Formats: sequence, C-alpha cells, structure tokens
Amino acid sequence: MTSTTVRSVTRTLRGTGPAGQGPAGRRPRRVTRGGLTMAALVAPSIILLVLLNAYPLFNAAVQALHNGSLIGDGPFVGLDNFTKAFGDAAFWKAAQFTLVFTLAGVFGSWAIGLALALLIRTRIPGTGVFKVLLLLPWVVPVVVSATSWNWLVATSTSPIPILAKALGFGDVLFLANPTLAALTVCVFKVWISFPFMMLMTSAALSSVEPTVYEAARVDGATKTQMFTGITLPLIARSTYISWILMTIFCVNDFPTIYLLTGGGPVDATTSLVVLAYRVVFQNFQTGYGVAIAFLMTFVLVFVSVVLYRQIRKSVIH
Repeated sequence: MTSTTVRSVTRTLRGTGPAGQGPAGRRPRRVTRGGLTMAALVAPSIILLVLLNAYPLFNAAVQALHNGSLIGDGPFVGLDNFTKAFGDAAFWKAAQFTLVFTLAGVFGSWAIGLALALLIRTRIPGTGVFKVLLLLPWVVPVVVSATSWNWLVATSTSPIPILAKALGFGDVLFLANPTLAALTVCVFKVWISFPFMMLMTSAALSSVEPTVYEAARVDGATKTQMFTGITLPLIARSTYISWILMTIFCVNDFPTIYLLTGGGPVDATTSLVVLAYRVVFQNFQTGYGVAIAFLMTFVLVFVSVVLYRQIRKSVIH
C-alpha cells in the first residue's frame, strides 16, 4: 500500500478532517447552563447507584479481613485469607484452569466471530436466516444449552461417545476424563460466546469506509495485506473492548462450568469463581471465599487497564 492509503487509514482511525482539526473540524465543547442542569438532574441517580454498589463492596472487604461464616464475621485476621490463597494448591489449580478457560473463551470466540462477521459481509444467499441461526447459541438460556451438551457427551450412551466409538476411538467419556472435560468446557464456552464477538466485529466492520479498500486495491494491495493493514487496525478498538468484556464474562462465568461438569472430575474444571462458591456455601469459610473473589477482581482490573491502554494506542502513526 502507498502512503496515500496509509494516510487515509490514519485519518479514519483518528476521526480527523482534512485540516487535522479533530472530527470534521469540530470545536471543543463548552460547558453550558443546560449541561449543568442535566448533570444536576442525573446526579441523584448516580449517587444512589454508587451507594448501592459501595455498601456490598465495603461489606465484602470486611468479611475478607475476618475468619467468619455465613452467620457472622468472626475474628479479625487481617490479610491472612489472602496469604492463605497463595499457599493453597487448590487455589493455584483453579487459577490455572481459569487462565486456560479465559484464553480459550476470549480468543477462540473472537477468531470464530471475526471469520463469521467477514463471511456475513459477503453476498451469500439466505444471509438473514444465517444471522439468526448464528445468534441461537447466545440467545438460548445457558441452562438449556448445558442440558443439551450433557445429553450429547455425558455418558457412554450419548450420541458423540457412540460416534467416537464407531470411528475406532474406543469408549470416550468426555466428562469423566479430566483433560477431555476441560476441553469440552472450553469448547462449550466458545460455542455460546462467538455470537457476541460476531456482533461486536460486525458493528466495527460496518463503520469502515469502503473507499479505504478501493484505494488499497488501486495501490495493488492483496487481500491479506488489506486484512492485516486495514481491517484489523480499523476494528482494533472494538476488538480490545470485546476482549475486555469477554475476559470479564469468562472469569466470572459460574453457570457454564457448574451446570456442565460441576467443577469435576477431580477438580479439573474448577475455576476460581466455582472454588469461591464452594468455599463460601459448602465449606462455610466466608472470609477465605470472599478473599478469592477479591483476588479475581484485582486481576480483572489489571487486565482491563492493560487492554484499555491498547485501545488508546490503536492508531496508525
């Protein structure tokens, strides 16, 4: 691609007009009396929402610093619950699976969603029906999806194990083998998540000006060059946002894992959120369970900040 095409892509990313004065030469907004009035009207609702979220957070922080149960805070132990997590083998095993589950969920669903979004942009027969069918894994309640997948793979008389045996793989029990169970859960997460990524990517692709691609074709750019040099940079901001959201969805995903495997076998599919649930509601160690949840929150905040910085940098210079 020539410098003309690169400059066109750069202006598209930055949203600047020909004079480089901001989006279409837009001037900086000034604070008006009407704006202040609207802010004053919205302020009570914002304050109420902050208070509704601040109290549970404060109460959870208090519980994390105590060795209590569901009926009482218990004695104050400081940061012992947090240090206990770092020395707990079950915590690190759950953290390892959470990492694998999140990476598979984020990048697996993004890759499939991107491919389908590009396919939908092409003129193929029955695009409308195709879009509706692709949304079904996301629209159908997770309880129904998990029940369906259990019917497909749970026992030796399920359809997929029967098919695997017919193909010469022997008795394959997908939810009884630790490795296969983890793989099944990750595939299930990708299956129910790719429609979200497809919608995000489709919205980003619809905002790309066709003239940019036309200029690239005139310059002799190949499809691969247009994909890596135009499509990916132009949808980078939407991509990073979808990664942030999907990371949060995966780390906090309790029903997908619990309904499909319950965290088994031998804790092979126990994520941090499932471990926190067990610690609090089965072992009645509220302080330790809440501490695990806080550690998850810290990691999510860190990942979100890193990806948000990438959003600000996603401009071709």
